[in-house]
Order: sequence, then C-alpha cells, then structure tokens
Amino acid sequence: MKFVHLQCQTVFSLLKSACKIDELVVRAKELGFSSLAITDENVMYGVIPFYKACKKHGIQPVIGLTASIFSEEEERSYPLVLLAENEIGYQNLLKISSSIMTKSKEGIPKKWLAHYAKGLIAISPGKDGEIEQLLLEDNESQAEEVARTYQNMFGHFYMSLQHHAIQDELLLQEKLPEFISRVNIPVVATNDVRYINQSDALVHECLLSVESGTKMTDPDRPRLKTDQYYLKSSDEMEALFSHAPEAIQNTMKIAERCQVEIPFHVNQLPKFPVSSNETSDIYLRRVCEEGLRKRYGAPKEVHIKRLNHELNVISRMGFSDYFLIVWDFMKYAHENHILTGPGRGSAAGSLVSYVLEITDIDPIEYDLLFERFLNPERVTLPDIDIDFPDVRRDEMIRYVKDKYGQLRVAQIVTFGTLAAKAAIRDIARVMGLPPRDIDIFSKLIPSKLGITLKDAYEESQSLREFIQGNLLHERVFEIAKRVEGLPRHTSIHAAGVIMSQEPLTGSVAIQEGHNDVYVTQYPADALEELGLLKMDFLGLRNLTLLENIVKFIANKTGKEIDIRNLPLQDEKTFQLLGRGDTTGVFQLESGGMRNVLRGLKPNEFEDIVAVNSLYRPGPMEQIPTFIESKHGKRKIEYLHPDLNPILERTYGVIVYQEQIMQIASKLAGFSLGEADLLRRAVSKKNRDILDQERKHFVQGCLQNGYDETSAEKIYDLIVRFANYGFNRSHAVAYSMIGYQLAYLKANYTLEFMTALLSSAIGNEDKIVQYIRETKRKGFHVLPPSLQKSGYNFQIEGNAIRYSLLSIRNIGMATVTALLEEREKKMFEDLFEFCLRLPSKFVTERNLEAFVWSGCFDDFGVSRTNLWKSIKGALEYANLARDLGDAVPKSKYVQGEELSFIEQLNKEKEALGFYLSSYPTAQYVKLAKELEIPSLAQAMRHKKKVQRAIVYITSVRVIRTKKFQKMAFITFCDQNDEMEAVLFPETYIHFSDKLQEGAIVLVDGMIELRNHKLQWIVNGLYPLEEMDVYEEKKDASVYVKLPSQYEKKLLNQVTKILFDYSGFAKVLIYYEKEHKMVQLSRSLSIHPSEECLGALREIVGEENVVVKI
Repeated sequence: MKFVHLQCQTVFSLLKSACKIDELVVRAKELGFSSLAITDENVMYGVIPFYKACKKHGIQPVIGLTASIFSEEEERSYPLVLLAENEIGYQNLLKISSSIMTKSKEGIPKKWLAHYAKGLIAISPGKDGEIEQLLLEDNESQAEEVARTYQNMFGHFYMSLQHHAIQDELLLQEKLPEFISRVNIPVVATNDVRYINQSDALVHECLLSVESGTKMTDPDRPRLKTDQYYLKSSDEMEALFSHAPEAIQNTMKIAERCQVEIPFHVNQLPKFPVSSNETSDIYLRRVCEEGLRKRYGAPKEVHIKRLNHELNVISRMGFSDYFLIVWDFMKYAHENHILTGPGRGSAAGSLVSYVLEITDIDPIEYDLLFERFLNPERVTLPDIDIDFPDVRRDEMIRYVKDKYGQLRVAQIVTFGTLAAKAAIRDIARVMGLPPRDIDIFSKLIPSKLGITLKDAYEESQSLREFIQGNLLHERVFEIAKRVEGLPRHTSIHAAGVIMSQEPLTGSVAIQEGHNDVYVTQYPADALEELGLLKMDFLGLRNLTLLENIVKFIANKTGKEIDIRNLPLQDEKTFQLLGRGDTTGVFQLESGGMRNVLRGLKPNEFEDIVAVNSLYRPGPMEQIPTFIESKHGKRKIEYLHPDLNPILERTYGVIVYQEQIMQIASKLAGFSLGEADLLRRAVSKKNRDILDQERKHFVQGCLQNGYDETSAEKIYDLIVRFANYGFNRSHAVAYSMIGYQLAYLKANYTLEFMTALLSSAIGNEDKIVQYIRETKRKGFHVLPPSLQKSGYNFQIEGNAIRYSLLSIRNIGMATVTALLEEREKKMFEDLFEFCLRLPSKFVTERNLEAFVWSGCFDDFGVSRTNLWKSIKGALEYANLARDLGDAVPKSKYVQGEELSFIEQLNKEKEALGFYLSSYPTAQYVKLAKELEIPSLAQAMRHKKKVQRAIVYITSVRVIRTKKFQKMAFITFCDQNDEMEAVLFPETYIHFSDKLQEGAIVLVDGMIELRNHKLQWIVNGLYPLEEMDVYEEKKDASVYVKLPSQYEKKLLNQVTKILFDYSGFAKVLIYYEKEHKMVQLSRSLSIHPSEECLGALREIVGEENVVVKI
C-alpha cells in the first residue's frame, strides 16, 4: 500500500458529505488502507467518533480540518486542508475551528492563522484553493506570493494534485509543473472524498439540494460535476498519478508524520478558588460542618458519622472542588431568590449535598444511600443534576460563565438527524414529487418513536404498495434510506453544561451559542470520555409554576409561603390526591396515575414516593398488590423475617434499587459499595454475571448464618426486581415537588389555577383544559380586559382575569406597547386606542382579535358595533397622526347585532375556544326541563344508558382490521370534555351527523377504557334537525301494550325509544293491568314520522297516539 487518503469530509460537514464514519472506516479497511484522514469543513464534530472507529479497525487516524482562510486582499475565503502532526497541532486545529465558528464565520484571517500554525501540515486543496484559483486567473505573481506566505507559515506545505475529471483540473495540470518547480513546493495526490462508493454520487447530489433548498431539476443547483469524489483504492490513485509517483509517496510520508493520540479520561475538573492557606478538602469540611449545624441545630452522632464518611470518600476520590463549585452556584441561586428543586437523581442520597443546600431531602430521614450516588469501589465522576425554574436557567449558566470564565464554561452541542419521515420528505422534495405525494409518502410511515424506513417498509403494506411499481417512488425510498440518520443541523443540549480548569479549546472545539455562552463541538458522551465535567442545569416548568403560585399567595393574602418547609401530613392535600384531582401536579396528572391514586388513597408522603416509582412499565404490575397490601386486603409475606425492616414501608414489594443494596448488605454482609456493584451487575441480565454474583451472594449469606435455600430464594427475588427497582433518592426528591404542588392546589386553589393557566400560555389545548377545571372549582374566568389584563393570567377578587398574551394574533411587542401606554393613562375608547398605539400594532387583524376576545368590552359598546367601527377607527387614527386635533373623532357604527352563535364563534376565532359562554348554554334550561344530565352528572353513572346535549369538537375516522369505518369523537358541554367512540354498526347509521361544531343529543353508555372514561355512542341527533323542538318538548307519546304480548312488545318498544332519542316524554299503557306509566326522561323520543311508524308497526296503528 503506497497511498493514503488525506482529504475526506464526513457527514459532520453537515449535508455536504454522505460519508458515514463507521462505513467510511470499514471501507478503508477493506481497501487495505493503513491510515485515513478526516478533514471536515471548519468543524471538528466528527473527530472523536472517527478517531475511535479508526483505532477499533487498526487504522491510524489522521486528524485534520478543511479550514476557510479569509483573504483580506480579495475579501473572500478559500479552503485550506490542515493536518495535525502531534498534540500541539491537534490543539491548534481546535483553536482554528473555534475561531472560525465563534469570531470569523467567513473564515480565519491569515494573520490569526499564523499564531496557530505550529504542529500543522497544510495542503492547498485543489482547484478551489487560493493558489489554484489565482493560477486559473493567470495571476502567477500573486499565486507565488500566497505560496511563499504558506511556506513560511507552516513547516510543511504541499500543493495538491487531483483528478476528478473536471476541466479546471486539466488546466491546472498544464500550469502546476512549472509553478511548483519555480516555487519549490512538494506535491501530494489527494481525492476530495465526499461519498464512499461511486454509486453514492446521486445520494450526495440530493444532500446538496437538501442543504441549499433546491431541486434536482434546478440547473443552477450546487453540485459536483462528476462521480469521482468517492473513496478510491490505492491502485486507482496510483494509476491516475503514474506521472507523479512522488505525489503518491508523499501521502505516506505525511501520514507517518501525523501521530496524534487523543487522551481520554483525564481529570479536567476545575479548581474551586480557595485561600492559599486552605485546601479544597479543608474548605469543604468547614462549609459542611456549618451546614450540618444549620440543618440540625445539635447534630446527632449518626449525622456526624455519616458526614465524616462521605467527606472522606469525596476527598479520596478527588471531588471536593466539584462539590464546592455546586455549593457556590446553589448559594448564588438561594441568595437571588431562584427556587431550586429539592434534588434530582442519586445526589439526594448524599448528606454532604443536603448540608450544602444542594438538595433539600434529608437522606437519613428518608433512608437514602450515599453509595448509590458515589460508590468508593467504582470510581466515576459524580453526577449532580440541578433543577431551576425554566425562566431562570440561563441566569444560572451566566453566573458560572462569569465566575469561571467564558472559555471554561460551555453548553453542549446536539445533532438533529434525518429521521424516517424527514428523510422521505427531504428527498421526495428534491426529487420533484408533488406536495400531495410527499404528504402521502410521509403519512404512510407509522408514527412510532425511532422507527426506521426499513422497519416501516416491513410493517406497512400501504407503504409497500405506494412504492412498488413506481420507479420514482422506489428511487426516493432507496436514497432516503441512505441519508436516514445523518446529522442535519446542530442544536444545544437541553441541560448539559461543561466546565474545565483550563480553557476548553485545549481539549474541545467550541462554537457560537447564545447569551455569550459558547457551545462545544463535541457531544456529551465524547466530552465525558475526555474527562470534562458535565453538569445538568435543567429548566423545570414546575419550579416556575411553584414560584408563581407563591407570589400570587403573597400578593393576595400577604402570606410568605416557605415552599421548602411545608407540612407533610396535610389532610386536604391527601384528600385531593385520593380524588385524583391532580391536573397540574407534577408527575401525578396522567389518567392512569389518577386512577391509581383513587385506588391507593394515599395518606402519607411515602405513598407518593412509592407510586411514583411503581408507575412505570414493568413494576406497574405490582401496583394492585401494593394497594391491596396497604389496605389490609392481602397478607404481607416475607421470604425471611430480616427482610421485614427493609420492605415494610413498601408492603413487602421491592420498589427501590436501594432496597436491593440493603438486602445484600444486611443478609450477605456486602459493603454498600459492593451492594451497588451487585445491583448494577444483576440488572444487566447477563447469565454468566448472574451465576457469578449468585455464588458471591449466597456465600455471603451462609457466612452470616442464613440457610442456603433462603439465600437462593432471596437472590432470585433480587434478580426478578433488579430491572424494576427505581432510584429512591430521585423518587423522594421528585415526589416532594409533586406534594408541594398538591399542597398548594388543595390549600390555595385560586392562586394555583391562576399560575397554572399562566404556565400554559401558547398552548390553547392546555388553557381550555385548565379553564374548564377552574370553572368546575367554582371560580370565574373573566375575559381579557384592555384596562385590567396583563401579560399573564392574574387574580381579580375571587376570579381570574384572562391574559393579553393568550389572545390569538396578539404578540409580545403589541402587549408591551399597550401596557406602556396604559401606564400613562387609561384608554377612553376604540378611536383613542388606535391613535395612541404605534400604527404597526394597530391592524385590522389585531383589532378584531381584541374586540371578539372581549378585551374592548370595557368601552361599554357591543362587540358587534365595535367590530363594525374598526375601519373608521383606523382611518381616524391615520388622519389624526398627521393632522392632530383638527380631525374630529369618529363615532361608533350602530347596526344589527350578530346572533348569539355568530358572536360565540367570533370569540372562538379570537381565543381558540369559547370563554364567555358556550354553544350548548342555550339548551341548559331545556336540558333541565327534560332531565337530561350534564356530562359531569353523566360521568358519575357508568354502565348506564343515558343522554346529554353536547358540542362536537373533533372527529377522527379510522378503519378496523376488517376495513370497516368507525369514529372517535370529542365532545363537550359548558364545563366538561369527553371522548366517545362510534363502533362500525353505529357509525353506519350516524356518519352523516358527525360534524365538528355540531350540537347534538347523544345517547349511549359510559365505560372505563384504558384508564379513561369513554362514551360508547348508540345514537347522535343534531338539535337543529329536531323539528321545532321548543314547540314539541311538551309533546307526549302514548303507547298501548296489548295484554297478550306485553313483555315481548315492551322490549321491542324500548329499543325503538333508544334509536329515536329526543325530547317528547313517553307514557306506556299496560292494558292487562289498566295502568299508565310515564317513562324516565332518559327515554324521551323525537316523534318523527319514522319513529311513530316504527312504533305502530310493532303495537298497531291504533295503539300509538301523540298529544301536543
């Protein structure tokens, strides 16, 4: 092998290369290459996976970069290939990439580049290079000047010889020999690799069109002119450059010079600044002892002993600085009134974390284990994740950036990839499929998380039929499979923050972020492998919610609620949980969880911890056992009495990982560090490891005096629950947030609902749900008000005032301008409003939204007349801005009012839903007269046929496995919403009645399905089709049952009554008993000719009489 590829771009040159790193390295190995380079465009994203893949396959990795070099003379950039000879060169590549991606997007200036040239080999990269371009322009003198600059800058500078069968390269072949000879620059043969196989050229061309937003039919789309940009074999390259054997040989010489070893798992923990006469160990101990006294007053021996143990482990593992760093920024949060979560993950098991006020969970009170967090027998970086209110997370990141330095703190890059649907959509678009076909193609891929196109093809017969036999569809699908999973764009990790003792550019490239905080170019897993400290700063919406509730309580009542010290035995809180009244309560609001809570009837905090841990796939099957045991309906049995104190609080069920550790410690004599290793080992379900650990465990039990049979059974129990066990530390911490919210909801409901509504701004579905609940709880939601509303929902008396930001088409800038103007003085009328606000905020669309939302009701003019006056108000404002007081103020237009329904529908357009009233409100009186229940009343009577007047909000029609149509619908009345289903036999009869926005009388039965109440529809009757129902609601239908067929006929009559539900009451005359009985209003009917005809057919013409 005489040749090495030194110019390869991978998929991390986003959408500019089709080379997947693993496939590229495997192909290089197949072709017999001993070395291979990575030279992505300006970025280092792929370096670590490339380096590891090469090492795995026995290939020497050559780390490089295709850098954009800015020519100040020409004010444009040219590419230059840079290869790292050694670690200094590698670090300079990191700095060059960082400079381009943070300070100089058009390219790094040559004067900057000169500072980073040490340890680098430079190659002018073919026809696009600056020297080559100057030669093609016949500007040899300037080309020579540039060449001399690079010769002086780099110890090793080469000119590239390339052969991609392009005209410019043929011209260069004529010009280069004489130029190279004169300037005395060595040459090197390269192929600009952008895809692996020659057959991938079309795939690469499609990627370029995806990146540029063009189609393959566009003549000016960006593309490479030939199919020669693939990973050619050494033989192919030697044949192409047989006239220049030194160019081939130089590839080997360069590769041999490039010997970079990237160091992994090097401790790069930052140092916390302490005085010169103290170490971080001493400082941490001092701060912890102060915190211990603050937490406990007079600490007991158990506290002192535990603290000493933890501090010794932390010191021995070298993590004192880590804890001090976290303590410091948490201290900043507390001092600046930033609410922090009570804890997250296993860190809540540490007493050090508790006394430093990093967490708020007492690990001794809750029996939490330090070794689950930091195991002295398994050295790994500690992992403390911190929750902050989502609106203040950036403030915390800014604090650590300012304290430790901008170049020592960064957020972490993530990559958005081409998932199955996205790959199909992108490739279908560039290949010219019409939008309708693109939509069909995408929708035929099952909407399952993580599904691949291969899986979709196997799963979906419809997809196969759409593809097969259509050459264009087949080609789109094949290309989409090739690009599926490729990185498409970068984003920022939702939580991760990296901190380093030295400037980050010594070990990782960075790029521009936001708020002056840089972003690493390596993803989280690579950073941790390098030994960099990763912390998770999580923005938790529920902490923002808690903060806002506490503020509302303070403003309304004057009480200062200490959220960290709420009573944990509050009766109202547990009553709320037992009712499943948990909308807005962290981790307890799903339908299934509500049902569990109703069955569990929690009466202590530990119940919430347990149910949070059990409510997951797998352990969920233990919930019925847990509930029955709690309520004494099942006898609790233990395999051995010594398990009792460990499993007693969970009624004999292993719920927590810590319980497994405690069992191993108690029975087998394991240290807690060993017990944690056992827990990790058995959870992997590896047979060899299970057998090995069984011997270890049983031997330990035998040494502690337990019999072998019991030891074997207990080990089997551990193995069974190892995958199910949940981290108790995390469960306690997150259950505390749930309890805090439940407490506030139970005791300060108005404040809770106001804050909850504010948290949902921008999510209309949630706002509708929360408003319904607010009304059910007896609080009014007032419409938005020009004179009273603010950005968020706010408390007004004993009601909630609607938010201005939640009006459709009204943005933040408009609301800000409105509020600033209102501060000066209140608005008098529509005309003055239009005049006082800048014209860009006063559009016809905005004004309509304000009018129909109710925001202008303050003016005392009907919404219809306000609406009709908008154009006049805008004309007045435009004139008055120019002419001032000379323009007389317009008057409101008077006209016929829109109908109740028309106005409601306008309100829905403005808000996204009905607020002031509801379409079914006009039938409330009628429903009461006819004893038709509300949805809330109907929900209390499951498995009973009943009726309701409802408004259909959504309809979804599907086909069954037998290809029969059926429908799922959602309907509601003034206060409640419900899902309903029409099975095929019902759908056939009522499909024409299924219209969104229809008001119908529905009958059927309510059942509990998948933890949710669902109405099984028997019939749907649009009210507008019920002939003059107001006149006929007092009608009576008399049905006489002949004595000889009384029982048989009654069943048939009842079936018809269900089929023709309506408002007329039904009276049955039993001939045999000479008795008249009025049936329940739930069996009232619509006395249409069809209904009466069906009854007469059964009982006889003369036996059915209608009286009005």
